[in-house]
Amino acid sequence: MKNLALVSVSDKTKIMEFVKGLVKNNFGIIATGNTAKKLKEGGIEVTEISDITAFPEIFDGRVKTLHPKIFGGILFRRENKSDQKQADENEITPINVVCVNLYPFVKTVENPDSTREQIIENIDIGGPSLIRASAKNYNYVSVLTSPDQYDDFLDELDTGNISDETRQKLAADAFSHTAFYDTYIANYLEKEFKLSQTHIRINYPKEKELRYGENPHQKAAIYGNFQKYFEPFHGKELSYNNILDLVAAVELVEDLGETSCAIIKHNNPAGASTRNTLLEAYLNALKGDPVSAFGGIVTFTSTIDVEVAEKLNEIFLEIVCAPSFTDEAIKILMKKRDRRLLKQLRPLKGNRSILKNIPGGIIAQDVDDITVINNKLKIVSQKKPANDEMEDLLFAWKIAKHTRSNAIVFAKDKAALGVGAGQMSRLDSSKLAKMKAEEHGLDLTNSVAASDAFFPFADGLEEIIKCGATAVIQPGGSVRDAEVIDAANKHNISMVFTGIRHFKH
Repeated sequence: MKNLALVSVSDKTKIMEFVKGLVKNNFGIIATGNTAKKLKEGGIEVTEISDITAFPEIFDGRVKTLHPKIFGGILFRRENKSDQKQADENEITPINVVCVNLYPFVKTVENPDSTREQIIENIDIGGPSLIRASAKNYNYVSVLTSPDQYDDFLDELDTGNISDETRQKLAADAFSHTAFYDTYIANYLEKEFKLSQTHIRINYPKEKELRYGENPHQKAAIYGNFQKYFEPFHGKELSYNNILDLVAAVELVEDLGETSCAIIKHNNPAGASTRNTLLEAYLNALKGDPVSAFGGIVTFTSTIDVEVAEKLNEIFLEIVCAPSFTDEAIKILMKKRDRRLLKQLRPLKGNRSILKNIPGGIIAQDVDDITVINNKLKIVSQKKPANDEMEDLLFAWKIAKHTRSNAIVFAKDKAALGVGAGQMSRLDSSKLAKMKAEEHGLDLTNSVAASDAFFPFADGLEEIIKCGATAVIQPGGSVRDAEVIDAANKHNISMVFTGIRHFKH
């Protein structure tokens, strides 16, 4: 008697070659509707499910494989006498290979034109049941869920049989496959029905191993669909640190808006600017801290042309990223063999969450994507900021949001002049920002400053004023706000409250 293989696939990639390999190894083929039709068109002899169950596919294909003769053939234990006796009595034939992949639920959800009805119809029922049953009975059944598995499986089958180790790996892969599918469905339904999230479900496929993590002694890998957002097309592979810095840089430049450039080093802004042209934006961003920019990550909001490319080639940069590049710019930039060049394929803004490991679990929060609305700003000082000062204040505020706390950012003409990041006090951050500016010959006189959180005492504001700032933006909300406002008025500077805090740890 021939071995039996059940084939029911939505993704028909390589399915003809795979089934022909099964037939060559003396397998009879059972298949469902569209899969059976395709195989028959390819000249393969196929037994349809309904011929075995003596029951038609019903409800537009919603019910077709859910039958004891199918699940009995998969689940019965071949060496169990009682199971064998019941199989004989019920005319159940063993099915030793199950090749199933699921309705394209994920693709349907990601298609913006899909209706809820179309999405729900792409929730597979029989497929996951077949996969789980086969994986449970891995001692006897091989279950394949991806075209990527076909070639290795056929190579092993050609040697005579499938090993226990292969069936075990296929079973683990199968449960991982259905877990990912169910995770996506549950997350979609909670969002669609506006339900509170009761669990955090994480099930991303491994995209690739990374060379190492933050340090060479740490293992690392990337999971999910990062390639949907970025397309590397030149240079060395991205490292763990590269990826974190790249994301930080793109998030900042997206907040800054059109014709902007951001330079990131160790997750903090080394420079940022918004100007009339991309070349001006880059040159002004670079001016903010050309020393730290060495080996940094540079991102842009629009097309890199020849002029920008030539300037980028003047210093060593780890990564250059933009939505597009001219052909001539690419030729220039590719002269640096190891530098990574990436195209940003889609915006990063969205309903992501930030997750961090803690003992016993994780903590989660929404992404900090709140935007300051101009009419919600509160000018609390006697002196009002001029229009250009207000533009610079909002610019500096966006950079402070993307800077490690405690953060102080000085800016002028929509360019960062000095950034104080990650210090234990706002006083230290101010001093650091001033030191960085002076180191690179930048004058903070008549600049503006942003603080990611309120000033607990007036001394923090006074330190900023000493540096040369004439306008300050901060959240407000301290019990000593009155004292801080008095200091602003005493020194005749403008101060604006946003009512929003931007801690970043």
